[in-house]
Amino acid sequence: MSSAGPRVPTIGDVVRDRSIIICCGSGGVGKTTTSAAIALQAARIGRTACVVTIDPARRLANSLGVDELSNRPTKIEGDWPGQLYALMLDPKSTFDDLIARYSDSDEQADDIRVNRIYRNLTGTLSGTQEYMAMEKLYELVEEGGFDVVVVDTPPSRNALDFLDAPRRLTHFLENRVFQALMAPTRVGLRFMGVAANALLRTISKVAGADIVHDAVAFFQAFEGMEEGFRLRAARVRELLVQPGTSFVLVASPRPDSIDEAVHFAGKLAESGMSATALIVNRVQPRFATDEQLAVVAPFASPAGHRTGGPASDLADLVDNLTGYTLASDREEAAYAGLVADVRPAPVYRVPLLNTDVHDLAGLATVADLLFGQDEG
Repeated sequence: MSSAGPRVPTIGDVVRDRSIIICCGSGGVGKTTTSAAIALQAARIGRTACVVTIDPARRLANSLGVDELSNRPTKIEGDWPGQLYALMLDPKSTFDDLIARYSDSDEQADDIRVNRIYRNLTGTLSGTQEYMAMEKLYELVEEGGFDVVVVDTPPSRNALDFLDAPRRLTHFLENRVFQALMAPTRVGLRFMGVAANALLRTISKVAGADIVHDAVAFFQAFEGMEEGFRLRAARVRELLVQPGTSFVLVASPRPDSIDEAVHFAGKLAESGMSATALIVNRVQPRFATDEQLAVVAPFASPAGHRTGGPASDLADLVDNLTGYTLASDREEAAYAGLVADVRPAPVYRVPLLNTDVHDLAGLATVADLLFGQDEG
């Protein structure tokens, strides 16, 4: 009887079989490009894919060859058997849609949208963007008709907020002060607990009575809607832990990126989840094996000596080859601990390219380099 464990899925398996792929990592590691390349590969194997970014820098639109993306899926035309869509999250529009969904009437939805507290909430409150990203993910998976949704998250420590957003929303809705403010009439405020009244008095002194009035009106406008939000948050959380969801950790050989990736891998483990694959981007290629270097070593230039002529030219080439190999080895050593942390998840190394990825041809190159490793 074989003692081998279950087969570890490759990145190709993930793109073929999973319905949600969440790409996580620190800023500047090529996460947006990786997300788009994964979605492109899904379309190339016949799936209907949508890639979502919450990065306002518009890098995703540029790499997909379109001028801009909106909060609705935009179809990307190309020569592939599947379909490829992309969108850039607009938290306010997503929140507005959610209000319309759970309001009992158009009047209730309008009362909420014009409230100053709501307008500030959708634009500045910490965590709103992350929760709306989760809401958009749920909408696309459950109602969008896509085979796979690929999410490009914010830099990794914020991505932890992204993963925790459903739980935090539930805790907020269960807060006693929130429950008191949900009283349907101002008469009900007289019977609030001491803590809630003290909070309102403090806010009134600091921010003014108008702000308190707006806050009360805002919360009361939510009457009857909180259960819908609570159930939705629970369903979103279920999406994250279902077997069809994969977390792809994206890093680069930089020390700060490696530290962030190690941190994120640990947090995933604490939440009962794990990385399905590790992609290390912009890796210095290793152009020679140790055996090959040993063969050409005698032709290297002696330290401090340049003799000129063909022999010197050959020595320069050997020196360059040795230098590139040492750089590659240093990078490999730098992220060796991260590789160990994510095992048995497969590790993929995408080499440093000569140019930035700014169009579909560049994305196709990244996809070929990434998914070709499963074939090698």
